[in-house]
Amino acid sequence: MSAHAATIDHHHDPSTSTGIPNKKLLMWAFLASDCMFFGSLISTHLIYRLHPPAGNPDPKEVFAPALTSFSTFILLMSSLMMALAVNAIQKNNVKSCRWSLLTTIFFGAIFLTCQVYEFTEFVHIKKMTISNSLLGTTFFTLTGTHGCHVAIGVLWLALMYVRSFKPTSGGGGWFNHQLVHALALLATILLTMKVVLGFTFPIVEHGFTGAVLGAAAKTEALYILLTAAGYGFLTWLARPAGPVEFDERHAVDVETMGLYWHFVDIVWIVIFTAVYLLEYL
Repeated sequence: MSAHAATIDHHHDPSTSTGIPNKKLLMWAFLASDCMFFGSLISTHLIYRLHPPAGNPDPKEVFAPALTSFSTFILLMSSLMMALAVNAIQKNNVKSCRWSLLTTIFFGAIFLTCQVYEFTEFVHIKKMTISNSLLGTTFFTLTGTHGCHVAIGVLWLALMYVRSFKPTSGGGGWFNHQLVHALALLATILLTMKVVLGFTFPIVEHGFTGAVLGAAAKTEALYILLTAAGYGFLTWLARPAGPVEFDERHAVDVETMGLYWHFVDIVWIVIFTAVYLLEYL
């Protein structure tokens, strides 16, 4: 740990009148407004749930609690990894912070993949859309808005991960290098989601058998190769290349990101309870 690490207060900033870093204060203000926004969406769903119109589909026949429970667990684990990332950067352990950020990114991507699959199944198989029923309108608006928040969080995490590789010298070409790094990371995430979906659909429809896996692997062969190449390229881009600018002085940036990510997780717990679990009580 660097010599000045012990003098850094990660929770209070004496240069501000509130004692709270401006970035964290701004994030708290945003989350307060976002809390009211989600509160209105959740309340709308609950109110219409008590008085469903004629022809409204039965939620128990639409929802898939097993898949949603799995995605909820994944999102909760991502919150743990986010906390580990904050703890690591406060101790100036950049390498550990990177791994925790990267794990959080892919957990977030898995959650989004589950949501894409769920939405597709609801629309094409169970025939519930945002416009053909009140349940569909409130459900897709609420969970879709939350999904957008998760996607924004994944993008923010990816940019922060790439930022951690910025060299202290800032020599020529570093910006282009980090831009390529960011694009490669996002492309690899999308390819991973595509491959996972490519296996999920036939497994759910036809069962988990060797023949189904073989057919899916054959269909997704090109995307599997591109995904493997993407991971290899990311490993090459993340190779050690001298001292970096990112250290414990940037802990407030990771903490601010952590506030946003934990808020998204907490909101999902409320949504999962109010939208899914309440139907089975």
